[in-house]
Amino acid sequence: MGTPNIILTRIDNRLVHGQVGVVWTSSIGANLLLVANDAAAKSELQQELMSATAETSGVGIRFWSLEKTATTIEKASPRQKIFLIVKTPQDALNLVQGGVPITDLNVGNMHYSEGKVQLTKKVYVDQNDKDSFSKLVDLGVNVYIQDVPEERKIAIKDVI
Repeated sequence: MGTPNIILTRIDNRLVHGQVGVVWTSSIGANLLLVANDAAAKSELQQELMSATAETSGVGIRFWSLEKTATTIEKASPRQKIFLIVKTPQDALNLVQGGVPITDLNVGNMHYSEGKVQLTKKVYVDQNDKDSFSKLVDLGVNVYIQDVPEERKIAIKDVI
């Protein structure tokens, strides 16, 4: 079918929640949330919770594994304004290396865990994350941190 109409790709370790499902979705004019995450693609409970948020926003939602996303997204209709949500920088890198045409990558929430350092109020990274971001930038992806649409974008290369 051609190039999918990906309006925005976002890393958020919570995947779809109020901020993503309502604030971002309406701000960018998406009509389909595509959660590319192996665990969520298998979890009925996660899907049920995220679907409720999508329903509130009046948009469709799909839950695909990373592999299915890479092999199927090009079949999307041009009418689909896709908001692609992934959990980690590694997932985003996997999709780009799998041929998904991601040009811009919004880094939203990456919570603290052991071994991670703080980049911004809501973004914590380890060396693996930094390496994935560097590879994405090298592949031509515009990677930036932006929690909500009103905030200014911070280029990832300026903070890692």
